[in-house]
Amino acid sequence: MSAAGLMQRIARPQAFVLALALASAAIAPVAWAQQVPDAPPDGLTEEIKAYCANIADAARDQRYLRQTKELQDLQSQVDERIRVLEQRRDEYREWMTKREEFLKVAETTLLDIYKKMRPDAAARQLELVNPEVAAAIVMKLNSRLASQILNEMAADKAAGLASIIADAASKDLPREPS
Repeated sequence: MSAAGLMQRIARPQAFVLALALASAAIAPVAWAQQVPDAPPDGLTEEIKAYCANIADAARDQRYLRQTKELQDLQSQVDERIRVLEQRRDEYREWMTKREEFLKVAETTLLDIYKKMRPDAAARQLELVNPEVAAAIVMKLNSRLASQILNEMAADKAAGLASIIADAASKDLPREPS
């Protein structure tokens, strides 16, 4: 058998299947349209209208109840989030109080340490500390001890601390009107 003959035999069943599919597709919408009418019978239209009118209030009530339930759920979620935020705020305040107490104790202890140190030893250590911290410490010491410490420091470090202290003092003092 030749290749052309073989192709003819194969092509015929495919063409038959294709024709059958097209025919069934053309018939199916017609059959469906016959099963489902476009408009209800005359008496049924009035019944449909009456049914819809009768259930309109009940449907509205159900929709209202569903919306009310959704709002209550949302409100409970918001209340829960507020409760969690208030709890976290209270924890934050507690930590801040502890931190402030620690800083007060640390500041008092640090000042006591520097008050008891020899001025030359305190000066060497304050030269190594952050200048703002050193200035804050010197400002809290009595003036006699502070002057002894500054006297023992290198001139440039002592001048830097004095500048920071002067700036802090000028910010605390009320300004004279110009």
